Parts: sequence; structure tokens; C-alpha cells
Amino acid sequence: MSNSNNSNSINVPEARQAMEKFKMECANEVGVDLKQGYNGELTSRQAGSVGGQMVKKMIEAYERSM
Repeated sequence: MSNSNNSNSINVPEARQAMEKFKMECANEVGVDLKQGYNGELTSRQAGSVGGQMVKKMIEAYERSM
């Protein structure tokens, strides 16, 4: 499958690494045991709490930059 068809793809390796680190930090903050690679055993609530924490921190960073 081509990356050009996936709007969620990150094409810059440094950005990919930073996003993975950010995701792991957010998971740790909300108490979710996130591993490198496949995390299909997570519940929807756990996955959602990680995503929600990521969005919350991105909004806070944007607000600080204003």
C-alpha cells in the first residue's frame, strides 16, 4: 500500500520518532501500558485516553505559543 493513500502517514523519519516518543509519554501519563509495535490488546477506553491526552497536550502547546 502506498503512503500517498494514507492521510495518517508521517513521511519525515525524525517526525515519526518524535511522535512515537510523544505517544509513549502520553500513555505513561494516563497509566496505559503502551508497547513499541502492535497494541491490539488495548481497550478502546485505553487507546482513547492516550489519544485524548495527546490532543490535550497539543492544544496546551498551541495556546502557550500564541
